[in-house]
Amino acid sequence: MAYVTAIGLDYVDGKYKSYIQVLNFSNVAQSQNAQVGKVVPIWIGTGEGKTVTESLTSIYSTAQRRVFWGHMKAVVCSERLLKHGMDQVFDMLNRFREIRYNVLLYGTRDPIQDILTEKSILNFSPLESVLESPQQIYTQRSFILPIYEFKILAQLREPSGTAILPSLTIDYKDWYEDKKDHPMHRVSGAYFFDNRELRGWLSEDDLRGTRWIQRQLERSPVNIPIGQTPVATLILMKPHFVVEPKLENDKIHFNIRIGLKSYVDLLIKDTPESTLEKMAAELVKKEVIESYKKGVALKSDVLMLEDKLYRKYPGKWRELSKQSDFILTEDMLKNVDVTITMVTPE
Repeated sequence: MAYVTAIGLDYVDGKYKSYIQVLNFSNVAQSQNAQVGKVVPIWIGTGEGKTVTESLTSIYSTAQRRVFWGHMKAVVCSERLLKHGMDQVFDMLNRFREIRYNVLLYGTRDPIQDILTEKSILNFSPLESVLESPQQIYTQRSFILPIYEFKILAQLREPSGTAILPSLTIDYKDWYEDKKDHPMHRVSGAYFFDNRELRGWLSEDDLRGTRWIQRQLERSPVNIPIGQTPVATLILMKPHFVVEPKLENDKIHFNIRIGLKSYVDLLIKDTPESTLEKMAAELVKKEVIESYKKGVALKSDVLMLEDKLYRKYPGKWRELSKQSDFILTEDMLKNVDVTITMVTPE
């Protein structure tokens, strides 16, 4: 069989263009058994059609072997396809019995074929890359959460939900194999959807504040103080946060309380622990507010505040939703209170 491990989808000139990544599983068994210097080939099949299904099934005519979809781990969609609409993609993924619901989803501005053929570090299997195993780097650097198909479908179907799709790119400057450049996958930001329509894209830098309201955040480093020569690098982890919508004088505002544990990873200048905690709290607050404002400018709810409003004041949410297709404004985020607690690293 030809085992599909990832697919890419594009929309060009009124037609769907599909790419399938096929691996020989005898070459990608266990990473610890891989032979140094051995190249793992990646095969790419391409198809085209007026529908997503037609573009994928057109690959069968030249596949030479039966194509099996049960090992597929990721789907990469071009920005053109995201703008056109994802309804056919979701329908196909849900109906085809060989494809599981826990496939990872990404958007990209890069050529799809480049994304699917990029190799991992050393001679590891392509399955051990950010494309298909993003959780491995998230345990060391938590930022934009990987997302599965069932999760984004749930977000899209919530009346108050904003769906977030990580964007994948290829970084050409950070790694070398001997003296030769070695490109690597990197999560560069995220696309935002509301009512199944693409609102736009924000970079990883724009979304720095969103990491502090992710319960899954394991660890994230920060330099303090803000915008000055650093006196320390702290690792922030294990966030606990509360988003509280308030209805006062028929107006809505939000209060956010965030608690984070922290430890010192690098101390450049002797600084009291209480001062480090205060500096870190100021940084987190600043990042949350800036990310919120970036989202409002894009008409995207990057902090997921609207869902809290919908659940606490559904009547007010419906009233505001009838007045505008995006109900949040910059002045609705009234307070962001942050508490940092220094702990001994585990």
